[in-house]
Amino acid sequence: MEQIKVYGTKWCPDCFRAKHILNKHKIEFIWIDIEKDEDACTYVQKVNGGYQSVPTIVFPDGSVLVEPSNAGLEQKLKETGFI
Repeated sequence: MEQIKVYGTKWCPDCFRAKHILNKHKIEFIWIDIEKDEDACTYVQKVNGGYQSVPTIVFPDGSVLVEPSNAGLEQKLKETGFI
């Protein structure tokens, strides 16, 4: 199964929370710091109407969650077969 991509920043509390949920379920993911990757920052802005909203989480099926709640992220993980 392809990996989830998480676009975020190291100082973002919502990013920390999302990574915690993924780690709790032992789900491998690709972490992309938009402050260190200009292309990633451009992608996040494109997906979010010009805003640098993080975390922006991209699933292998192409669907995207932006700043999800814990429950919303866990529901999506169930729907996509990760848990």
